[in-house]
Formats: sequence, C-alpha cells, structure tokens
Amino acid sequence: MEMFLMGLCLSLLGVAVSALTFGVATRGQRPAEAEPAARRVAIPAPQFFVAEESRATAARVPVELLLAQLEQHVRLEQAAAESFVHLPTHESLHTRTTSPLMN
Repeated sequence: MEMFLMGLCLSLLGVAVSALTFGVATRGQRPAEAEPAARRVAIPAPQFFVAEESRATAARVPVELLLAQLEQHVRLEQAAAESFVHLPTHESLHTRTTSPLMN
C-alpha cells in the first residue's frame, strides 16, 4: 500500500510539473483570433493539376466523350476480372488491359 501511495504521489508531482512548464512555455503566445484583420491575406486555392497559363487555353472536352471512355475502361476491366475468375493464372493476373486510360 505504501508503494502504491508513493507511486501515486510521484505521478501527481510529475503531472503538476508538466502542467507548470507547459503554462510557462505558452504564456507569451497570442491566440490567432487576436491578430488584426488587416494582417490576414487571402491566398488563392492551389491548382495542383493545371498550370496557370494552360487553364485559359485548355480545350473543353464534352462530358459524353469522357463518360464513353470511362464506360469502355470499366467494361475492359470487368472482362479482365471475369477471365481471371474463370481461369486464374499468374500471367492472367498481371496482364495489362487494352484500355487507353491505363498508363
């Protein structure tokens, strides 16, 4: 019982010291909301996949064409999966499909 009480006291002492040092370390910091509105700058959203100059000159592709290509790709992938299910071999598992969407 004495060992338990000693461990409990040491744990409480450790928590108190940690809380005190955390309070001292964060005392000089101001919250972000206290910053004046004039210092805030609006940053445009990053465009990861489109360069700035190519965005203006990019040709618009009809949605129907994209959907047709996607449907063809899905059909080819499903056919490849069905052929693997019917005859599972190592070669049929690692063969590439003829889909133009594959890299």
